[in-house]
Amino acid sequence: MDKKISKYEIANCINVLGNFCGKRDIDELTAFELIKKYGVEKADVMVLFGGSILAGGDVLANAMKNDVAKKYVIVGGRGHTTASLEEQFYKLYPDSDKNSILSEISEAEIFRNYLKYKYNLQPDFLEIYSINCGNNITNLLKLLKEENITFKNIIISQDATMQLRMEAILKKYFSENIKIINFAVYSSKVCVKDGKLCFENDIFGMWDIDRYITLLMGEIPRLTDDENGYGPRGTGYIAHIDIPENVKNAFLILKQIHGDKVRKADPSFTST
Repeated sequence: MDKKISKYEIANCINVLGNFCGKRDIDELTAFELIKKYGVEKADVMVLFGGSILAGGDVLANAMKNDVAKKYVIVGGRGHTTASLEEQFYKLYPDSDKNSILSEISEAEIFRNYLKYKYNLQPDFLEIYSINCGNNITNLLKLLKEENITFKNIIISQDATMQLRMEAILKKYFSENIKIINFAVYSSKVCVKDGKLCFENDIFGMWDIDRYITLLMGEIPRLTDDENGYGPRGTGYIAHIDIPENVKNAFLILKQIHGDKVRKADPSFTST
């Protein structure tokens, strides 16, 4: 039990969790990839969720330039990731609307502003009131219904740490006839350099390594379908997910040294 766990083993365990949570169903958001896997040149809807790092705006912009969807939506009010998103945005654009800072605008509006300032692009719709993954989805579906947008497929992009959970929430509401296409905002790999954990590649706006571990480790208890999780045997927030043994083992190894990083749900951002 007291066996010393090497930094390399820790990095490997983090990557196991990251690969599990950060689901990408296609390699790139292009018409070629959509045709190759799904037989469609363009998805009916693409959604960016505001819990992402700022690189999510680049993913959405590239998707819009590649014309991969008929409609583009950004979803997100204010939640536990909003403060870091604001900080990233206002570092980049200090001369942007200062009233936005004072009025505490939503994550969706921050991403809209990012698209406007950097790319001169505009999404079709914003949802600005949801405060957690659950009502991200319910508010999104309400918006699509109100706008009379029908769809047989949908691309969803969320922070890689929360991508799988977002799909699991959607599956609660969708029939099997609707195809969910996952494209996590980033794909990261943790390595060891000079005896320290770090990211192999630079990712724009990426969490620091401790925050990344905290977010990942908070996901596994939520995704586990037991009395303490979010699945049908627990709170019922998400559809059932099978957790592979290698993911369970990686989580348990990390818990030995990062047990304090298992993020508990903030009641301020919990669905009633």
